[in-house]
Amino acid sequence: MTKAVVLGGAGGIGRVAAKTISVTDDFDEIVIADLNKSHTDEVVKLLDRKGIVGREVDATSQSSLKDEIHDADVVINCIGPFYRFGEPILRAAIESKVNYVDVCDDLDATEKQLNLFSDAERNKVLAIIGLGNSPGLANLLAKFGAEDLMDECHSVEIMHIHGGEAFEGKAVIGHRIHAMVNDVPVFEDSKFKKVRLLEESGLKYVQEVEFRDVGKYPVYPYPHPETITLPKYINGLKKVTNRGVVFPIEYFNLTMDVVREGLKVCENNPSEEVIDEWAETILSQRSKLLEKGNVTGPKGCLKIVLNGIKEKKSHTVIFSVSSTSDGAGAGTGIPAGLGAIMISRKLVDGVGVYPPEAVISPLQALGLASDLLPKLELNLGSSGTSIPLHIDQIFADGSIQELPLTL
Repeated sequence: MTKAVVLGGAGGIGRVAAKTISVTDDFDEIVIADLNKSHTDEVVKLLDRKGIVGREVDATSQSSLKDEIHDADVVINCIGPFYRFGEPILRAAIESKVNYVDVCDDLDATEKQLNLFSDAERNKVLAIIGLGNSPGLANLLAKFGAEDLMDECHSVEIMHIHGGEAFEGKAVIGHRIHAMVNDVPVFEDSKFKKVRLLEESGLKYVQEVEFRDVGKYPVYPYPHPETITLPKYINGLKKVTNRGVVFPIEYFNLTMDVVREGLKVCENNPSEEVIDEWAETILSQRSKLLEKGNVTGPKGCLKIVLNGIKEKKSHTVIFSVSSTSDGAGAGTGIPAGLGAIMISRKLVDGVGVYPPEAVISPLQALGLASDLLPKLELNLGSSGTSIPLHIDQIFADGSIQELPLTL
């Protein structure tokens, strides 16, 4: 009997991760664990597969977590915000000697989780953190481009956009606010430096970007952890940035305005209670702003630009992963599910705490995605393939060639 537990499995990301592992035979039992039992039962009904059960779990209680995951083969953690829940839930998995995958996208939480490496190694636990969209798929595509499509990779610029999801909870808004009130790491000229999204240091990195299937939008510095992990695992990197935005832009602008005004009052040190209040204010305006922006459904795109050298000439590789019917939930939940399946199939070796690029083969992950995506019944954007991925190469003479993905 193999068992997987999806923590936060009733949320927008968790239910996609649960669906991803449910379309395979890798797990005899899949537990949808969340704070509200009625919500888990709803997901169980939607997935409609033998061996799936819903259970109530309190992520603030180590005993509650351990009671639920102690006999699992792998746990998928989709409970955010990760700056609150990432490290303690990983600690519970390590102490329970259970392999672990999460979608952690907070820098400070990532640093705390990486510090648990020795504990995981001692308990023979494999933990893959940040296996969502960005971070996650972004890390793997950067590794693929740098190692397979170039002779040298000097810079990786990660950009992402999503919006129009049917639901956003306070945890999502809390993460977005967290990105605006904390330092954003930038790796530039082979050195780390810190900027702030809402301050002059960060505004210099704002850029208009054309996203496939979504449109042209400005992107802002985000404190996602790729900037601290990719330089460790891709040789020769001199620059790594991560920038993102949410549409409609009026909604993102509202978030920035609420945070700017709030920081004046709390003197740049907001408490969790204050952040929750800001999130409620922002969410109260969301439906009106989506309607005003004529946003009728979710879309999203992850764009990664790599610059380097191929055959002694300058070379650029651009990855675009897009969807015209799914947003953050699908883009983040699917990679987490794939990671759990790869651990179950022993396609990932080692013990300890790792970012995705350290232990996962990009082509193996993409091959598995190619097999499973048709079963998930998603709108795959404009690619016309099982994976909504476009790869463009720009050569030294300015010519552009789209590269087919061969798995």
